[in-house]
Amino acid sequence: MRLGIWTTLLLLGFSQASSAQTSGEANFLSGEKPVAESPDMNYAVIGATAGQEATLRAQMEIMRPSVRPLRIVFVPHWKYMDTARIFQLHVPTGYTSAMFTHIPSRTTFIDTDRYQGEDWLGYWMAHELGHLATNSAKEEEAERAAREYRIRLKHAFVRGRH
Repeated sequence: MRLGIWTTLLLLGFSQASSAQTSGEANFLSGEKPVAESPDMNYAVIGATAGQEATLRAQMEIMRPSVRPLRIVFVPHWKYMDTARIFQLHVPTGYTSAMFTHIPSRTTFIDTDRYQGEDWLGYWMAHELGHLATNSAKEEEAERAAREYRIRLKHAFVRGRH
């Protein structure tokens, strides 16, 4: 079990490092940082499209979570299911899962095949941030913490429309 977890995290780490080496953008391994990056954005977004990453970072900035994930990984459905199995994700009866957070590693996994757009991303990312803020796998506690994040998103959306 632990070997599977460490293997998954190691592979995710290598995929992040290798993408930084081959992209035409800033090389994070050489110490270069993009100009737009702020100190509060100290988390990795892996596997997302440019639009998904921009949306996610903007929403995270609005929500201002007390505890941020260290990495947010967008994966295809088959890999999401395999990762959920490795981490022994337990989904309550009557619920489905398109996103989950492994609290000890502060890693959030998002099923790209079930991605439903910007509003969906913000709503459910608030829930995952609730798990991190409460350091709890309990859905009710995560939802209570998520309320404040969702209020911040709603206020920013309303201000942006006027």
